[in-house]
Amino acid sequence: MVSVRLPDGSQRQFDAPVTVAQVAASIGAGLAKAALAGKVDGKLVDTSYLISSDADLAIVTDKDADGLDVIRHSTAHLLAYAVKELFPEAQVTIGPVIENGFYYDFSYKRPFTPDDMVAIEKKMQELAKKDEPVTRKVLPRDEAVAYFKSIGEAYKAEIIESIPADQDVSLYTEGNFTDLCRGPHVPSTGKLKVFKLMKLAGAYWRGDSKNEMLQRVYGTAFAKKEEQEAYLHMLEEAEKRDHRKLGKSLDLFHFQDEAPGLVFWHPKGWSIWQQVEQYMRKVYQDCGYQEVKAPQILDRTLWERTGHWENYRENMFSTESESRNYALKPMNCPGHVQIFNANMRSYRELPLRYGEFGQCHRNEPSGALHGIMRVRGFTQDDGHIFCTEEQILPEVAAFHAQAMKVYADFGFEHIFIKIALRPDNRIGSDQVWDTAEEALRAALRQCDVTWDELPGEGAFYGPKIEYHLKDSLGRAWQVGTMQVDFSMPGRLDAEYVSDDNSRKIPVMLHRAIVGSMERFIGILIENHAGAMPLWLAPVQIAVLNISESQAEYTKSVAENLKKQGFRVHTDLRNEKITYKIREHSMQKLPYIIVIGDKERDANTVAVRTRGNLDLGVMSQEAFLDRLKNDILMKS
Repeated sequence: MVSVRLPDGSQRQFDAPVTVAQVAASIGAGLAKAALAGKVDGKLVDTSYLISSDADLAIVTDKDADGLDVIRHSTAHLLAYAVKELFPEAQVTIGPVIENGFYYDFSYKRPFTPDDMVAIEKKMQELAKKDEPVTRKVLPRDEAVAYFKSIGEAYKAEIIESIPADQDVSLYTEGNFTDLCRGPHVPSTGKLKVFKLMKLAGAYWRGDSKNEMLQRVYGTAFAKKEEQEAYLHMLEEAEKRDHRKLGKSLDLFHFQDEAPGLVFWHPKGWSIWQQVEQYMRKVYQDCGYQEVKAPQILDRTLWERTGHWENYRENMFSTESESRNYALKPMNCPGHVQIFNANMRSYRELPLRYGEFGQCHRNEPSGALHGIMRVRGFTQDDGHIFCTEEQILPEVAAFHAQAMKVYADFGFEHIFIKIALRPDNRIGSDQVWDTAEEALRAALRQCDVTWDELPGEGAFYGPKIEYHLKDSLGRAWQVGTMQVDFSMPGRLDAEYVSDDNSRKIPVMLHRAIVGSMERFIGILIENHAGAMPLWLAPVQIAVLNISESQAEYTKSVAENLKKQGFRVHTDLRNEKITYKIREHSMQKLPYIIVIGDKERDANTVAVRTRGNLDLGVMSQEAFLDRLKNDILMKS
């Protein structure tokens, strides 16, 4: 007798071992048809999986997140099946699920073309309509190696050879195609109805540039057509909002080969930067931070003491002078410890909060660089709090409130919080990590927020809270962090005099709200599609005259706005007013003022907002009141 417990608490009894598909069928024909996989005692399995003892079971359908992963994983195999049908000499390698889709890498004698992509997708549709069953079998490792060598799949054989000899491996077959995979997969290809191939790229075998360059085919798959259409529409919108294109068309910044991964900021782009920096500087001041500045280059021995040289060396730029080795700082924390150490500290000074707009450099691979979102030189709104263990909770809670206020002011309403926990490569004892991780949980509980946990994704010196923003297209961006570090202060001899006159090591909290300034500005540009809110816009108002007779009044209006602290462009060119309006509208300015004879004579202004919305004529005072209210409301 086998007892199967379902998520609703009900139980079903079976006289003999039973498959997931059979349990689904016993519940109803609709569920049997919808079943893609099962979760047996929390483990994701095929519908053909045999339950031989009492177990908890959830039937997975396309309504579940796990179901979508199964669809995408199975569609990756369908892609490989189609490629082998069209290009029998191609060798298949790996094909994992990724965010919003999947990819599969192939080895082939020539590059695939866009026409090949069309043919492959068409073949995938044909194979899916055949509704061929997807079956699983298990082989001893050596037998599986021999099988793939016999059919000319050298890459698959190499993958399997890396598995211990005493282990079995699972293979999945659909039609004429057999692939190595842990699974699970959909029960038949007919379950795969909504998919699209997206792009081609190159990828080295096993990620090593010394190996062969493979061809990577990216695709996406969804449970429902409308979900895929919404995703493709989002991609179209994202293309329009690409900060790299907007950076060029709005004259914000550029890159060039002589400085890979480093940004050349133009006046308008630097204006946005300054608004963000000055706003964050005010946050520092209001929250009790003292602004500091530490050196860009520090001796290698200091990085060895912190653990960076051992754990982060491949990402650091190094140099030499007078027989001494140095490294360009990839982060600001060791410098702030030196400032803390410059004087004897008392417990009465704690918590001691330092802030720095610190420029850092990290040796990112060239292939990972992406506009101002991923660069080699960047500036952080970095801060470090030196405190006692008892002060961790109130400091983290206070930081959380600060961060949420900042994100709201920048227009982000949907914030998701995660805690990244201890990685395998770390410093500090398990007891220290237990304390640090629980401190973050306790602070978030006090803030009455929910969070997800990310095992293995903490920094090597401590766990961290991550703040993820959702932009206007629904995309998530990780920006701010709060990290608890019990290790670095002791490694760098930081200490304070406690209330009993003993010497103690402070806890160090690493915090940033916007994170990389470059990346955050890139996020802002894409979130607003380049149409920055008034308080951030590099040019807030353009003042245009219709003819020469209004030139002096136009200049006086512009000068008055400048005296009030607004960023104004005056356009007195001898061009048609429609041309000037159109040109400034393309620059996505918040306001355009048009001045003709009537406005000049009445001491008024004709106001247009972004989107060519005509607000009509108003007094200069009324317009100033509107601007000030927009600034106050961060609108």
